[in-house]
Amino acid sequence: MLLALRLPGGGRRPFVLLAAGLMLLLSGRAADAQQDTAPVQVTISVRSAGAPLPGATVRLGGSTAVTGSAGTAVFRVPRGTYPLRVEHEGHRPLRRSLPAPGDTQLNVALEPLPHGDGEHGHAEELEGIVVTATRSEQRIEDVPVRVEVLGREEVEEKMLMTPGDIAMMLNETSGLRVQTTSPSLGGAGVRVQGLRGRYTQILSDGLPLYGGQSGALGLLQIPPMDLGQVEVVKGAASALYGASALGGVVNLVSRRPADEPDRELLLNASTLGGADAVLWSSGPLGERWGYTFLGSGHRQGRADVDDDGWADLPAYRRAVLRPRLFWNGGEGRSALFTVGATAEERDGGGRVPGGAAFAEALETARLDGGTVGRFLLAGDRLLTVRGSGMVQRHAHRFGGVRERDLHATWFAEAALGGASGAHTWVVGAALQRESYDARDVAGFDYAFTVPALFAQDDFRPAEWLALTASARLDAHSEYGTFFSPRVSALLRPVEGWSLRASAGTGFFAPTPFTEETEAVGLARLQPLEDLRAERARTASLDLGRTAGEWELNATLFGSVVDAAVQLRGLDGGSVLRLENVPGATRTWGTELLARWHRGPLHATATHAWIHSTEPDPERGGRRDAALVPRHAAGVVGMWEDEGNGRVGVEVYYTGRQALEDNPYRAESRRYVVVGMLVERRVGRARVFLNAENLGDARQTRWDPLLLPARSAEGRWTTDAWAPLEGRTLNGGVRLEL
Repeated sequence: MLLALRLPGGGRRPFVLLAAGLMLLLSGRAADAQQDTAPVQVTISVRSAGAPLPGATVRLGGSTAVTGSAGTAVFRVPRGTYPLRVEHEGHRPLRRSLPAPGDTQLNVALEPLPHGDGEHGHAEELEGIVVTATRSEQRIEDVPVRVEVLGREEVEEKMLMTPGDIAMMLNETSGLRVQTTSPSLGGAGVRVQGLRGRYTQILSDGLPLYGGQSGALGLLQIPPMDLGQVEVVKGAASALYGASALGGVVNLVSRRPADEPDRELLLNASTLGGADAVLWSSGPLGERWGYTFLGSGHRQGRADVDDDGWADLPAYRRAVLRPRLFWNGGEGRSALFTVGATAEERDGGGRVPGGAAFAEALETARLDGGTVGRFLLAGDRLLTVRGSGMVQRHAHRFGGVRERDLHATWFAEAALGGASGAHTWVVGAALQRESYDARDVAGFDYAFTVPALFAQDDFRPAEWLALTASARLDAHSEYGTFFSPRVSALLRPVEGWSLRASAGTGFFAPTPFTEETEAVGLARLQPLEDLRAERARTASLDLGRTAGEWELNATLFGSVVDAAVQLRGLDGGSVLRLENVPGATRTWGTELLARWHRGPLHATATHAWIHSTEPDPERGGRRDAALVPRHAAGVVGMWEDEGNGRVGVEVYYTGRQALEDNPYRAESRRYVVVGMLVERRVGRARVFLNAENLGDARQTRWDPLLLPARSAEGRWTTDAWAPLEGRTLNGGVRLEL
């Protein structure tokens, strides 16, 4: 079954279809009352030693909740029998089968474990809502470093909007902006708090499966169906992950297998000629093993939204496979094994001024594999080992120029952690090798080997105070040795209030690949000479408040990047050179976040103000960094009922941005994007309809994307500072198999 929406003329039809989707959701109540799948309310009350137990993780079937201050968790599920699992650190986990023929209330008592018990000892890896990207794997409310976490529910919402990639999910996260780097092929990078996208490290379960420097198309090749949560660490994180984490880390945490077999098929189509088919399967493989499997196919037709002969959306065809195996050996031993394969073809470009044809194309083939193992030693020491490898081939065509290459990343790490009094510590060593081999362009091959030592100490002298100190020593084979420290503090002076402070340094090892060279290729670039590593200092201060149904947070942040690499044009721009620019790129700003939750209703409001300047080597002095909106804000409201469906509305505002080398304007326009999502459960199926950019905010409504003539460095388009695809609808069905 496939809901395909094609609107050749646009006009009012998107609104008609949206109204039809609303009617689909709200209709059928009487019919549902006659079905055995009518939702019921299940309330789980968790106690320990006779008192309510907050912070316990409760899993009912495929749903997860954490008990609040009253020790209760509430679920809305169809009638049936579900596996129940209740866990809390320091307690023996409870597992049972729970029938739910109607509204049900269950009281659960967890048994405390003696200190050092082998099943849940002090050093055992935590489950539930925990942060893994900071190495110590703590609950999010206990982490001194400010971490943004997108849970499974948020991942699902964004999955219905773009089932084929994670770009929208990250773009609508506070403090992040997905910036298009190559309009011809749709490449994009993630800016964290205004910093360049090349400074952001993308990880999968702590592994660099997409390369040490994730390419501009990496985000567009990751389906979100098999993600359990997404963790974002902002600011210099080289103390945790080395050279590629100068600006921050996005850690994609995989979805774990359920206790019972779970299979789902998602089919989707869009009004711009896109289609997606995603299969998810998971389940146990005996007593100690489990598996997950993701297989997907995606396609997009060329879309010339403004009818100027140039593709505003490139065509692509992509296939992705990712099986994972999970092993639970008991007594604190576990392992994850993963392999992945991606194959994609992209075609963009079109007619340029004068009527000639200019085509861009890219073929990608990527194969990766990795493992993460955890082993509890001597009852109170946790050994973690990680290893991965990634090989990626590209065949890129810029008009008549062909560039083929091979990227490879190899990674190994071992860390030992434990606790001593108020200290929880981790020490370890890592080795990473990055290589690049170009077949058609000489002078850019490299092979970097980087051994590293790292350490981290979490010190909790009191319940209201937590301190974390991290440090890493990297010996880069090309750029030298770097010491990267980071310190963080968490204070809880009053119930419901938290204050976090963090400061650190980082470094970035330059390669030929920047946002600009991703768009124009390497044919006009001079071989790299006399480049130095880029260095950064970042700091942030966060004030948080939780009160009943509200969560509030305010952040002040700043960063200084010294010797940043910029692309310079020589001989009128026909020859390109990468240089360290004297001076510093300075960025500072604020983030505001408010969340409200009551029953099935959720609302989130965000605002970011960023001021970023950099040296101007052409005119001297300083200039505003390009493509960094001074203001960005968003409001999202969602009504969600597991047994019926969901309705969501979102509004995003993007302020003015400085532009470079744009003949039409020096500063962008402000614009607003409005979207709406409707999902309706019908038996074992969920039908959904999503409307993006209902107001049709689009860069080509105000300016051409095409340049009047090809630029000296070889580009035919300006930078993309607003959406190019305009109003879009997509819809489909999720089937529980």
